[in-house]
Amino acid sequence: MPHPDAAGAAPQPEKPGFEDYDLTRQEYFSVMVHFYRGEVGRSTSWRHRLDATTNWAVLTSAGMLSFSFSSIDNPHVMILLSNLIILVFLMIEARRFRYFEVYRARVRMLEENFLVPVVTRQLESPMLSWREMVAMDLDLPKYKTTFLEAVGFRLRRNFAWIFLIMLGGWFVKLMMHPLPGQAQHPQMVQHFSDFLPRMAVGNLPPLFVLSTVVAFYLGLLIVVYSTRHIAGGEPVDEIAGLERNLEHWKL
Repeated sequence: MPHPDAAGAAPQPEKPGFEDYDLTRQEYFSVMVHFYRGEVGRSTSWRHRLDATTNWAVLTSAGMLSFSFSSIDNPHVMILLSNLIILVFLMIEARRFRYFEVYRARVRMLEENFLVPVVTRQLESPMLSWREMVAMDLDLPKYKTTFLEAVGFRLRRNFAWIFLIMLGGWFVKLMMHPLPGQAQHPQMVQHFSDFLPRMAVGNLPPLFVLSTVVAFYLGLLIVVYSTRHIAGGEPVDEIAGLERNLEHWKL
């Protein structure tokens, strides 16, 4: 039998592609377990980043309060300006929280629809289309909460208390320490009307400073109450999970 040369070589049979192999039960479980571990790792990483920004805010507030109360000549406006720094930390933490929610929602989706049926040995997922939704989220990830909702959540959990401490420290500073030019005769405030003259900052009148502080904290209060619940009526909660609100998974 003649051997075909290179030009006339017999075509080799095509190797089966990836999709041509059937996925066995063991392979499916192995992939899902590794996928779950990977998502847990990513959500844990972003969760640690949330703790970092909270620590920055705590250290900043403690440092500013210590500096303001260390001397009568240190102006009270330093406490007010520190609120702006803490607000920046809140914005950073809200952005990180949105990334954390992406991976945490996938983890909860896997736990509720894959691990729970396996543990209970009732192999029926509560949500029939959860695989397609997770696959779509892997292909085109989507935030599970808006930026304003994330700001409200982190504000209620941590930053509201920091802002309240700064407000209390500001009032105590005004009560204990007069203006730097009046430090020769320091005396504590006896009546609420005595607070107002001490609120002045340079050429800024006291009423303007007071109005700015009231507007700032009123804005925080509005954010807290306007973002108490996400769309669909479920509370925004790290434990309950946003994966139950399917609107956050749709494109």
